[in-house]
Amino acid sequence: MLEAIFLGVLQGLTEFLPISSSAHIRIAGALFGTNQDPGATFTAITQIGTELAVLIYFRKDIQRILSAWLNQISRKNLQGGEVADARMGWLIIVGSLPIIALGYFGQDAIRSNFRSLWLIALTLIIFGVILGLADKFGKSERQLHELTTSHGVLYGIAQSLALVPGVSRSGATIAMGRILGYTREAALRYSFLLALPAVFGSGLYELKGAISENSGTEVFSLGQTLLATSIAFIIGYAVIAWLLKYVTTKSFAPFIAYRIGLGSLLLVGLATGIIN
Repeated sequence: MLEAIFLGVLQGLTEFLPISSSAHIRIAGALFGTNQDPGATFTAITQIGTELAVLIYFRKDIQRILSAWLNQISRKNLQGGEVADARMGWLIIVGSLPIIALGYFGQDAIRSNFRSLWLIALTLIIFGVILGLADKFGKSERQLHELTTSHGVLYGIAQSLALVPGVSRSGATIAMGRILGYTREAALRYSFLLALPAVFGSGLYELKGAISENSGTEVFSLGQTLLATSIAFIIGYAVIAWLLKYVTTKSFAPFIAYRIGLGSLLLVGLATGIIN
């Protein structure tokens, strides 16, 4: 139970920061006395909590986008900003396709090979460097309303890389946004919205399996997993509010340094046998 509570806090703290929540959950599991991987199912379900935080925090934006999109589907005449909102709805769908396809067809690798601590250490470092370069040299010329279909697809491809723990969904999408010339806040906001279909879909799919089998996840019971999910929701909501204010005046440099440092320590721990 204490491990589940700790992992719920960890999920809430790290989901939206560009440091990879799934990597932290995997590493924490290795450091506990049981030395067990909490598993892809546990990670997917607890992410429902953090995405609920996104749903509530951006409820007005999401309601506006969904309403305009449905109006366009029903062939109603759109007025004013509804055109842009409906377009954003389509871009979220388009951007979600790559991770949905790769997540469905790559389930076996996601549950096994991708959870290697060696791989996680390398991706923390490599994608930390990529984010650093993208943030430093990316031009802040575009706002979210300037998002094009091709850019939405590229965002989606970047998000799909987060199926590998250590990449970071927010980190990959933010890096892509900065490469394409979007401001930090614009890249972050689209990252939040883009995650909703994929993360909810994955989490609810895993939750359905855990409930039907009545056995919980790989390590934790269903009750413990749901407790961790609730905690992740509360912590995640606070992190969203803080991060949106932070990126308006600050760079991602501290997170980049943290990623490289954590990845390096993990490599040392694995090489010396401190971590199995």
